[in-house]
Amino acid sequence: MKAENPIEHSSAESVRAQFDTLAAMAGDLAGHFALEPLLERILRHTLELLGCDQGSICTVDEAAGSYRKEVDLGVGCQSGQVFPLDEGVTGEVVRARGSVIFAEYVQVRGGHIDGPERALLHATIGVPIRWSGSIIGACVLFSRDPERRFTPADAVLLERFAAHAAIAITNARLHAVAEDRAREAAVAAERERVVRDVHDTVGRGLADILLNVDEADRRVATGRDPRSALAQARTAARSALSETQRTVLGLGPEPLDSHSLSEAIALELAWAESAAGLQTRLVVVGEPGALAAETVRQLFRIVQESLTNVVEHAAATSVRVGLVYGDGEVTVLVDDDGRGFDVASLSQAPRRPLRGLGLQGLAARAQHLGGTVHIESTPEWGTRVRAELPVDPPARDEASHARWRVLVVHSSALIRSGLVRMLGQAEPDIQVVGEVPDAESAVEAYDLLRPNVVLADLDLPHVDGVQLTAHLRAADPNARIVLLIGSVTDDRLLGATGVGAAGFIEQDSDAASIARSVVAAARGDLLLSPDFLSRFTVALTGSTADTLTAREREVRALVELGMPDKSIASELGISVKTVEKHVGSVLRKTGAANRTALAGRSSLHR
Repeated sequence: MKAENPIEHSSAESVRAQFDTLAAMAGDLAGHFALEPLLERILRHTLELLGCDQGSICTVDEAAGSYRKEVDLGVGCQSGQVFPLDEGVTGEVVRARGSVIFAEYVQVRGGHIDGPERALLHATIGVPIRWSGSIIGACVLFSRDPERRFTPADAVLLERFAAHAAIAITNARLHAVAEDRAREAAVAAERERVVRDVHDTVGRGLADILLNVDEADRRVATGRDPRSALAQARTAARSALSETQRTVLGLGPEPLDSHSLSEAIALELAWAESAAGLQTRLVVVGEPGALAAETVRQLFRIVQESLTNVVEHAAATSVRVGLVYGDGEVTVLVDDDGRGFDVASLSQAPRRPLRGLGLQGLAARAQHLGGTVHIESTPEWGTRVRAELPVDPPARDEASHARWRVLVVHSSALIRSGLVRMLGQAEPDIQVVGEVPDAESAVEAYDLLRPNVVLADLDLPHVDGVQLTAHLRAADPNARIVLLIGSVTDDRLLGATGVGAAGFIEQDSDAASIARSVVAAARGDLLLSPDFLSRFTVALTGSTADTLTAREREVRALVELGMPDKSIASELGISVKTVEKHVGSVLRKTGAANRTALAGRSSLHR
């Protein structure tokens, strides 16, 4: 029988020890995110395997030029301390961009271990901890054995274990970021809830107040006593103030405190009846079952907002509310016989939105719980709002409800606040994750929040929107920046296009236009109106041949000849006012400041 080779046996034992240590480290990493305990276990495993009793693991921040000792075992207790990258074994590792080996510790430049312990340390080895090509830390081992020498094979082995430290550090950082994002999402969701509920509460309260004030005016005009109407307006104001305070504190609507959902809706119908003289009716179908508190609250708010719309805008004579209980969902219907509107016009004519209807808010409430809202309306034939919500909505997962994350950058706090509100009301799928006043803050916020779109003012202080776009695009080629501009004739727009701006929005655009452009940029599209494109082309190229109408070209030719408006009108057989209108249009499209400048452009091209 062949005798066992002691060298082979020793090698097998070493491999087995490495395997056992790797398995133990993998078990430590599974499901754990606290950094310090993980790194300490990894360091202990590594020391045991390489036959050492002293070492440390550091995290590196090359941008800051420093490193932090996370774990120290067997040497001077320096855990938690920060050192510059030109000191210690970690500094040597970063300078070498790889592993370093020293026969004696005294050879290390700027070593931090002093006193009697320094003389006891001999062989020293340090390896980088890498992630995605960057050095994010270092693992360092020391030997007290004067005869011990570390080898390149030891470095290779230690680098394998450093990979586990990289996983631990990265997992801990990602977990910390995830927790921060979760907190941010919770804060944003709460802010969205408060803004939406305050909007509904204040809107309903103001409608009630105005109706009573209008009634008081009518009574004064007809010689009647207005005091009862004014008293009702005062009561409505107090009620609105109370409801707003409850909303901000996160409390549900007051009628739901002591009434069932159907009873609370009946009270709202009574309000609509008294406020606008409407005939009202409530129909409940099915057996009322237990509903989630949030479902009850959102159903009530949908009914409340719908009735407010009817009272303010519909000019209706009657309204009916239906409450239908099913096995898995509950449906509410609000029908009125008012003036109605063209639903299609909401998407086809975004520059003339149907103000006050709050339709986006209704949809956002239902979507918040996984439900839907359908709106049917015909001019002069009334409107029906149908909302369907689950009886027991699923737990809300912010990650699964992917919304477009937007960072707003503007030097004016008032304008930032207005943009946040406009975006939230115009598009529920937009989530403003940050508001900052300048480019420097925008760079930091972008790195932290990673928004889908940056909506920034072109005229930022110190560093303008073009420079900000260039910086963000250089750091992240996928960055999408939409710039708020004052005029399409601004010479900087060409530069902004060259560095990768995703779109431009004029400062006087409405909420729907801004929201559409932001969403288009987030999707990788560029949404500009034909009018904007034509003026943008003129501003960049100076060419107006394709943008002037036939009549405008005729007027321009006569203006360039120096003819006054009256003579042009006579020549073309049109009125002087029409000439003035065409001249204004030509000046705007060509970018000329006045008639003289327009004539001057003509002479340059002759």
